[in-house]
Amino acid sequence: MLRTALRSLRAHRRRFLLPALAVLLGVAFTSGSLLYTQSVRTALTQARTAAQPDASVTVRPDPAADDTGKATAPALDTRLLKRLRSLPDAAAARGTAEGIAFVVGPDGELIGPRQEAGGANFVPVRGGGDPRYPLTAGRGPRAAGEIALDEYTARRAGHRIGDDVRIVVRGRARTERLVGTVTAHDPRLVSGGTLTLFDTATAQRWFAPAPDAYTALTLTAHRGVSAQRLARAADAVLPDGLRAVTRQALNAEREAASGGDEDKLTGILLSFGAIALLVATFVVANTFTMLSAARAREHALLRAVGASRRYVLRLVLTEALLIGTLAAALGHLLGIGVATVLGRFFGATDGPGAPLQILAPAPLAAAFGVGIVVTLLAAYVPARRAAAVPPVAALRSGEPPTPASLRRRHLAGAVVTVLGAFLVAAASGAADLGAVTVAGAVLLLGLIILTPAVALGVTGLIRRPLTRLTGVIGTLAVENARRNPRRTAATAAMLMISLALISAVTVAAASLREVSAARAADAMVADLRVTPVDHAELDAGTAARIARLKDAAAVTPTVSAYLALPAGDYLDATAVDPDTVAKAAQLNVRAGSLSRLDRGIAVTREEARAHGWRLGSRITGTVEGTGQRIGLPVVALYDGPDALAPALLSRNALRLPADPSVQGPRTEAVLVKAAPGRTAALRDDIRETLDNPALLIQDRAEAGREAVRPFAPLLDIVYALLSLAVLIGSLGVVNTMAMAVFERVREIGTLRAIGFERGRVAAVLRLESLLISLLGAALGVLSGTAIGLAAVAGQEGAPFVLPWGRLALFFALAAAVGVLAATWPARQAARVPVLRAVQTDTE
Repeated sequence: MLRTALRSLRAHRRRFLLPALAVLLGVAFTSGSLLYTQSVRTALTQARTAAQPDASVTVRPDPAADDTGKATAPALDTRLLKRLRSLPDAAAARGTAEGIAFVVGPDGELIGPRQEAGGANFVPVRGGGDPRYPLTAGRGPRAAGEIALDEYTARRAGHRIGDDVRIVVRGRARTERLVGTVTAHDPRLVSGGTLTLFDTATAQRWFAPAPDAYTALTLTAHRGVSAQRLARAADAVLPDGLRAVTRQALNAEREAASGGDEDKLTGILLSFGAIALLVATFVVANTFTMLSAARAREHALLRAVGASRRYVLRLVLTEALLIGTLAAALGHLLGIGVATVLGRFFGATDGPGAPLQILAPAPLAAAFGVGIVVTLLAAYVPARRAAAVPPVAALRSGEPPTPASLRRRHLAGAVVTVLGAFLVAAASGAADLGAVTVAGAVLLLGLIILTPAVALGVTGLIRRPLTRLTGVIGTLAVENARRNPRRTAATAAMLMISLALISAVTVAAASLREVSAARAADAMVADLRVTPVDHAELDAGTAARIARLKDAAAVTPTVSAYLALPAGDYLDATAVDPDTVAKAAQLNVRAGSLSRLDRGIAVTREEARAHGWRLGSRITGTVEGTGQRIGLPVVALYDGPDALAPALLSRNALRLPADPSVQGPRTEAVLVKAAPGRTAALRDDIRETLDNPALLIQDRAEAGREAVRPFAPLLDIVYALLSLAVLIGSLGVVNTMAMAVFERVREIGTLRAIGFERGRVAAVLRLESLLISLLGAALGVLSGTAIGLAAVAGQEGAPFVLPWGRLALFFALAAAVGVLAATWPARQAARVPVLRAVQTDTE
């Protein structure tokens, strides 16, 4: 049997090439995804495990302590450090001051992911080195104005020892001198982040809650002393509110906290791989179905010479097994390249990358398992049909057998499609996207089943107008598409699936872009707004520096604070400059006056009605994060934008936390009113004055562009990932048309014999391919648009936006696929010799 299967593969190698390539591409993406995510997980785990090699125990605030919103945790200061250092089981104790420090590149932009920009103190030991950060060049920082960088960041920025380096710390840009480069095991560096080291006094000034404090204390155990024993000894001398945690426990916590993100990335990539494999399944099934029909006499002869049905079934499945095994092996090799591309595409490990584990069991097993299983499942039904061919079929002519009725399939497809449409409509009001996903899957399944009926109906409608337009070429193309509606449906479904998903994402993204732009415009309550980038902060003197500019008519910082009210409710308040807020922002005061805001609080009329407040009512509460208790009278009722609602109070009424790691009131933005006609000039002056790439200085138009900016790379990623499914679907169209040429040799010869030129024969195939591709595009775009609109309907305040230009582009793409996919088969058809064609047994 194996020899027979191998001979069959050699004889039909050209016909098996494209389905094998389709499976190969799907396997490559699946294997590459697993290789990439496994390398990410390995690199991050190794970095977490190897970080801070001298830390046996870490002292931190006790999460089990009563969280009352007050800053009651004892200070991690020098006095406590000395007490821990005196423990008999401690070989050393170290104070760490860590925070966020951005490094500015030579192009004036921040280097690396913003959330991975780290700063810490360099603690030299005997010899001047730091065991946590081994020096690779120069020395460690010893005084203010000196820094050390990790060598990867220094190399990316092109800095050498002695260069001036711009950094951003605590909301202000500074220039420091680079005195050394280090290497370190740090998850932030693995993710492409940066590490900036300062001397301890400077790091304490930037990152610690007080000049004599630290953000963490770590202990090193004496040789022979376990971390658990040292932790118990440390707990015995620690004040209430602090706890000693072993290195193993801390690593386990970090692994658990970060493992979810890595699993999500794996799930996302594998879901796109599953889509590609689903499309590949149609290609394989279509190929074996067409081959089974073309080889019916061959299988009948095997039955006539004594082969059983089971033998023919196993023979066809063996062919599929061989194709799947070869595709899996080559796909895994190609997956290595896919993993490399994914690494550059997602940048989850944008730092010194971890090597790929090519022979790792999971990706290897997945490659062969997926490749073989997908191919066998796709070939099973055609294999059963091949096994059902009776021996007497060997005596029949080459006319194809009468196909089975499609009535049951049409009925089932109609039921499932109606059910899917009902579920999509029902899920359109739900905020849960999972319900929309399930409903969309049911709708697509119904359309896949119903596509033969749709194909017959659509081709029946366009037959007459297409014949008038293109003559007999159109008639032949339509009849060829109608001849085998199952094959036409399977080919169209390959494009339908991928285009449906692309359309759904495009429609949803277009609607959400509109929401983001509108919200950004509503949030712009002044001519200009200055905000920090993600994970950055505003310097306390930013508003004062802007106010000194000549074109600044009014300037106010905005500080967000949450007040816990006695009744258990919360009030979202914004602290502003009481002297300038009325000029800087557009507020409609309905009662009272904002001039008294320095001695009270203003609330919106809606909030006042909800709580029964009026002018003179006293509002008391506790500021979340600092524990500060305030009690202020209502001095004004106003109507204003959401950015300054539902309450305003004076910034002098709040006590801002000194520790940047403490959750509490923060200066979130600075609102600026420009002199008439001087908005653009003032914006340029602010940028020049602050000279800080970690700040966004925006007018209304720029705020809208910044709000929608993340959607473009998101769509690019989705399009890139789904392009593999489109490519496999295109291969399916090529495969179908190429197989059709092999099947229609006699038909092609007859057309040539009665006077059809080669160009007209090729035109028939191109038009047939175009019709099939546009059918798949129409079903995909329409169903995808419906699913996208259903997803948008569940999002509060999101309008329905149809990106007509992009949807039209998808049709154009499908048309291009149809024309290009038929190029090679049409050329082959035009080259068929007339005499050989009319004498062949095939149709």
